[in-house]
Amino acid sequence: MGLAIAVILALAATAALPRPAAAQGWQTDSSPSQTAPPQATIAPGGSSTTVIERTPVAGDAAAASTLSQVRLVALLTADGQKIEQDLVWRVFQESKTPGVPGKLVNTLRDASPTVKLAPGDYMINAAFGRAHITRKVTVSPGVEITEPFVLNAGGLRVKPASAITSTGIDASKVHFDILTDERDQLGNRSTVISRAKPGVIIRLNAGIYHIVSTYGDANAIVDSDVTVEAGKLTEATVLHQAARVTLKLVTRQGGEALTDTAWNVMTEDGRLVRKSIGALPTHILAPGTYLVIARSQGKVYRRQFTVRDGDISEVEVIKP
Repeated sequence: MGLAIAVILALAATAALPRPAAAQGWQTDSSPSQTAPPQATIAPGGSSTTVIERTPVAGDAAAASTLSQVRLVALLTADGQKIEQDLVWRVFQESKTPGVPGKLVNTLRDASPTVKLAPGDYMINAAFGRAHITRKVTVSPGVEITEPFVLNAGGLRVKPASAITSTGIDASKVHFDILTDERDQLGNRSTVISRAKPGVIIRLNAGIYHIVSTYGDANAIVDSDVTVEAGKLTEATVLHQAARVTLKLVTRQGGEALTDTAWNVMTEDGRLVRKSIGALPTHILAPGTYLVIARSQGKVYRRQFTVRDGDISEVEVIKP
């Protein structure tokens, strides 16, 4: 009698369990099947185990039928050509909290992908190089829609030029930063891309940008504004004025360079331009007058020198 009561109680407790919830937002494959009544297995010693198979939920098929197919298309301009490659799409659920990004739902790298989405609001970002656009898309149940994204994108290619390039200085020694045209309250610009290489096409949203081009590792710097137009390639040539200078600490003019020398190159008004260590450091400097300070074996040696655009020279500091 006690054993029969234990089985009845186990079945009653199992029947009170909540039914599994239907999957939300994503299609699931489930085929109808007949569900056998719960079976009670009585283990030795009087304990019982009830095995219940999952009953298909009618809401699963209904949820799948509400999924919508959203085709994403990117355009260079409103009346321009469709972008066919190098696109990255990111689909986010819209956040309910202001200032907090929503959950990333999907990342796609096809040019014109079709994505299945549950009804709701999404923030979708299309990125084409450094050009991008993010906008809200509202998805209704069970529809097929095409969402165009107009990036208003153009290309920028920067080419360096200098009076000393033809004498052997590689253009790979040039790098440039692209900054926004707008400034914040402190007068600073935001960096769009840093240390970009010349000759490479950089995709940007149409607008005005500020370019800062650096030749070498010192102060041969040129900056300028450039306008990028949607659907067009803008080519900018940056002309650097620069000189290549090799520093030597010697015991006599034309002598062999001494090793273990620390160098400071400074402007006339005392601003540090470059530090280096070694027997023959070479730097690219803007034209002007400089003070070079050499430190060796606890002693300091100085010399002032002047360079002009296109110079390639050795500056010897003589150790008495």
